[in-house]
Amino acid sequence: MSRLTFAELLATPGVEEICELRSSFGILAFHGGNLEKTTDDIALIAAERAGASVYVVRQPEPLREHVASSKVDSPLLQAFIDHVHCCVAVHGYGRQGLWTSMLLGGQNRALAERLGGELRDRLPEFLAVDSLDSIPPDLRGMHPANPVNRPRLAGVQLELPPRVRGLTPHAAKWPRVNGRVAPLDAVIDALSAVAASAIT
Repeated sequence: MSRLTFAELLATPGVEEICELRSSFGILAFHGGNLEKTTDDIALIAAERAGASVYVVRQPEPLREHVASSKVDSPLLQAFIDHVHCCVAVHGYGRQGLWTSMLLGGQNRALAERLGGELRDRLPEFLAVDSLDSIPPDLRGMHPANPVNRPRLAGVQLELPPRVRGLTPHAAKWPRVNGRVAPLDAVIDALSAVAASAIT
């Protein structure tokens, strides 16, 4: 857990807070940069491709402050939440036995199933887990103060393991697509497809 509040983190030199308001579908990555690596890139690229709104926080090296999702708030984040109807928050995690599992938590279960289907179509070698009972309780993202659940229709907490983000030795064997490892690019494709087809 972080020794800093979220406001203190945002005030730390080198930390970037990015908010771009476009459609009423939002994508977040507030643990980005050096903390949950590549999550910020996924959110920014998918949002731009789909014309979706985006909120990202990037921590520079060597900073690795993990503020609990339920404690994340700022004026820019509130503007994002007020603007969007639903959202997907992109996170990174690592846990023994779940190295190939992409977890879809959050309160909008219909959206979780939809995104899960897109991920399964594009990444058959990974598992897209959209049943809450199959997700560890601390990774379900169901807290009402979690930013992903604060828009009117709530959203999906997408937890990606290091392997799908290209952060393990497996990445050396995978082809590159658009300069990124193929699984990571497939996640961006899935997320942007869902965002682009959402009602704006």
